Amino acid sequence: LLLLSQPCWSEYLTTRIEQNMIVNCTCPISECRAQPTAAFICSIVSSEEIIAKYEKALLRGYVECCSNLTWCTNPQGCDQILLKDGLGYGAACSKCSWISCFNCNFPEAHYPASCSHMSHMTCAKCNHGFCWRCLKPWRPTHKDYYNCSAMVSKAAWQEKRFQYYNQRCTFHHHAREFAVSLRNRVSSISEMPKTRTLTFVLHACKVLEQARKV
Repeated sequence: LLLLSQPCWSEYLTTRIEQNMIVNCTCPISECRAQPTAAFICSIVSSEEIIAKYEKALLRGYVECCSNLTWCTNPQGCDQILLKDGLGYGAACSKCSWISCFNCNFPEAHYPASCSHMSHMTCAKCNHGFCWRCLKPWRPTHKDYYNCSAMVSKAAWQEKRFQYYNQRCTFHHHAREFAVSLRNRVSSISEMPKTRTLTFVLHACKVLEQARKV
């Protein structure tokens, strides 16, 4: 590791860190497979910004290697690490309260629905339907049910069962949106001067919102 000068090492390590290739980094000499330690990297690289990127890369690599750890999947952005517990249906983030699923890549916990039921996605902006598993358009290849080439097809008798629960899910989704809107309206009223506190009503709206989500 000491065959190269410090400026060469600094430039090499800085480049590897900026390109997110520092994990499992080895000596640039082809015959040498030695890996620089964290202490060596910190002694060579003087930029605090580059060191911060290096520490984030180490943390990211550690989380990805641990089967019982995952990042919070809040689509609005959260850097919290979640610990898988129990059956892994989901865990609430202690920082943003977002509930993530450990068993699939769906961005939100969906229990009691199974992970396979979360394949049909629809864009909220353009209403484009696509499959979450293969990322291809939902129609015409997926037809009316989960006929994705990336997963085992379901039995035909499950189609009607899914359609029924899908309709119920849509109903509760709209009802939850109503609960959220109601809570926002009550919040705006409670903030007005000389108005009696509406803490109980706000709590009831929050409970209703959570119940509709479940």
